[in-house]
Amino acid sequence: MFARWLPAAINTRPSEWSRAAIGMALGTMLSVWLCGQVFGMEVALHLIGPLGASAVLLFAVSSGALAQPWSILGGYLSAGVVSLLVAHVLGRTLGSACLAAGMALVLMCWLRCLHPPAGALALLLVLADPATITMDWKALGPVMLGACAMLFCALAYNNLTRIRYPKRAAEPVAVLPAGPPSIDSQAITAQDLKLALADMDAFIDVTPEDLEQLIHASELHAKRRSISEVFSSRP
Repeated sequence: MFARWLPAAINTRPSEWSRAAIGMALGTMLSVWLCGQVFGMEVALHLIGPLGASAVLLFAVSSGALAQPWSILGGYLSAGVVSLLVAHVLGRTLGSACLAAGMALVLMCWLRCLHPPAGALALLLVLADPATITMDWKALGPVMLGACAMLFCALAYNNLTRIRYPKRAAEPVAVLPAGPPSIDSQAITAQDLKLALADMDAFIDVTPEDLEQLIHASELHAKRRSISEVFSSRP
């Protein structure tokens, strides 16, 4: 039971950790700096928490659905509009901030732009600092500027460091009719999946496209294993 609480192995190399860490630091710094130049550093620093969380997704797990361009742009816009609307109607209290976060989550799910840091953004905009409160609806300006700046940094940095971003939407896959199960030496095993994850050498937050690539890589390892078993079984 206690073994379930232990962290799973990370299938990435330290070089990938360093690449993501540098990108996160640069992306957050540039986004906050740009917001500070346009709207003042007090307002920009109030947004540093959600922007830093977004940077983790965009640079460390850029293959995931939560890190795609529409997720961060749509998520920030949804959270911004909902939180400011709730603040106008119900005031700026802890209860209204939590309500705004919940409503933002529902809206993001409906618009298919779920982005976890946007939940923190909704809380921050309701319980905002005085400089942000005086901006009223104009507070959407620094919010979207920060999101766009972070997205631009992710587009530039990830592709310059040979990480394809954003991910292309996966094509629909035809479902084959189910047949009787067969025992085949080329069937994918857990070990094949581990080897395939190691081959991909990237943070994996699985999308349909990544899963398809993972399955193809697993099948390749399964075929190699099957061939080696055939040769090893010969006298």
